[in-house]
Amino acid sequence: MNENIDLSVNISGVILKNPVIAASGTFGYGREYSDIFDVSRLGGICTKALTLFPRSGNSGMRIWETTGGILNSIGLENPGIPTFLEKELPFLTGLGPAVIANLSGSDADEYIKGASLLNETCIDMIELNISCPNVKKGGMAFGLDAQTAGSLVSEVRRACADKPLIVKLSPNAPFLSSVALACVNAGADALSLVNTFKAMAIDTGSRKPVFDNITAGLSGPAVKPIALRMVWELFSDLKNANAQVPVIGIGGISNFNDALEFLMAGACAVQTGSAVFSNPHAMIEIIDCLQNYMKNNKIKSLSEISIRN
Repeated sequence: MNENIDLSVNISGVILKNPVIAASGTFGYGREYSDIFDVSRLGGICTKALTLFPRSGNSGMRIWETTGGILNSIGLENPGIPTFLEKELPFLTGLGPAVIANLSGSDADEYIKGASLLNETCIDMIELNISCPNVKKGGMAFGLDAQTAGSLVSEVRRACADKPLIVKLSPNAPFLSSVALACVNAGADALSLVNTFKAMAIDTGSRKPVFDNITAGLSGPAVKPIALRMVWELFSDLKNANAQVPVIGIGGISNFNDALEFLMAGACAVQTGSAVFSNPHAMIEIIDCLQNYMKNNKIKSLSEISIRN
């Protein structure tokens, strides 16, 4: 690593060694990929979604490949926060990157109790998931309306006062900036966007929807230009409202150029998800290329990259 190049990112007091984060739902709790590459090189790891109680997830088909991406209907399958804390967190914290716990729930009470448990741990940050489209209760239902989102964030903020709180936004919200501003006003320290886009697929053989849940979440390269536009617009709206907080870009980031575009659009960091299914080394390649780009262009810190400077 060139000592004159600073890849680090400060998100509400938490220092990430670089801006590349493994996205929630695609990296498990760090075990699966630790045998494939040096996971310690990542800036952060965002856990698979966690709920207060264990969930078995959705029935039927869960993953479906489509042009330029994948559809998923996992349904927040997870062992529950208590089991995660006992069996997964010790291993995860030993890997080295910042640990971001993705928190979800069926109702406000579940979110609040989950946040309280996570607040007492060694995790670095909490990512409040109010944007999952694959569950019938909770998830995206909290992220579509500004008042609803703001109310939940306010309650969760009080429950996890010792941890920086990132709120993960839904691209399906009709007035995304209003939701984002409500979250910031309610105490969000940072925002991440976007979660998957609500979509569907039909099995033409059976003439039935592929998923038991009918709709699913679309991710992958197909959504990247839209996600990039949303990050760009949100960054502008926050600035105009004097409500700037760190923005983490998500959505179809598959390579270095994708990541660079999001950083130029105003994101302070990026999460990579679906790309690791086809290229497990994608995030390491992004980090290496980012370092080379900064060296070749005589850029010393990430703050110099944004085209908005």
